[in-house]
Amino acid sequence: VIHWYKQKEDEAPERLLFVSRGKVTIENGFQANRYMVERSSVQKRCVLTIKDVIPDDAATYYCAYWDPHCTDIVKALFTVIGYYNKVFGSGTKLIVSEKGSSPPASSEILQKKHENQIMYVCLIEKFYPEVIRVTWTDDEKEVPDNIVKGDTWQSTKEGEYSIASWLTVPAENKDKKYYCKYEHEEEKASLPAQVYSVKTAPQEEDCKTVFNRGLFCLIFITDQLMHRTAYLLYIILLLKSSMYYLTILFIYR
Repeated sequence: VIHWYKQKEDEAPERLLFVSRGKVTIENGFQANRYMVERSSVQKRCVLTIKDVIPDDAATYYCAYWDPHCTDIVKALFTVIGYYNKVFGSGTKLIVSEKGSSPPASSEILQKKHENQIMYVCLIEKFYPEVIRVTWTDDEKEVPDNIVKGDTWQSTKEGEYSIASWLTVPAENKDKKYYCKYEHEEEKASLPAQVYSVKTAPQEEDCKTVFNRGLFCLIFITDQLMHRTAYLLYIILLLKSSMYYLTILFIYR
């Protein structure tokens, strides 16, 4: 049985439908004629299609299924009551907007050597919508560790977005070829990282200048986080002040 869930921003997920033995059951509150599900057991995939998309459809959609495979201890403990674990997919974000999508206007890799490490900063700018996947590879093999991915931020008044991702590697890996790959609905690309060199002074200066742009990006993101933290702190202090006022008022009365 495959389930599909719909989750709007800041709301709990709700089940949209489920498909069992080729039959699709739509939950109450959803228009059955707008949803179509194609399932292939051979390819192990299930595709949800939404017809006549409207703004209310904007959400993240998750597929899920009940998985009976767990540890032997859990199996032995819950076999009698039929215990299962529901497994969710990573989700697909649907954005409904009158604004047309556009690929990144520019992208580059900035780099900086510090002591015994090299940091690469992949900067991807001015794309829409904000959904984008960024990965690092080493000779076509994905690099899973020592990566920091920043959140997308709105970089222009036109509603375009940018993102940055950092990869830190040991200095002895300076001759390895690293690539920053991104996948956007309008474009896929792979950016090669330049081999770090300290042979001439001009190259060192260029590296420093280029890295400063990446550092500005890091400062910008950090500044955004500080603003969010300050806002939350303000709300907490305001609530505490309100509670104090109500307590004094109650005692006074």
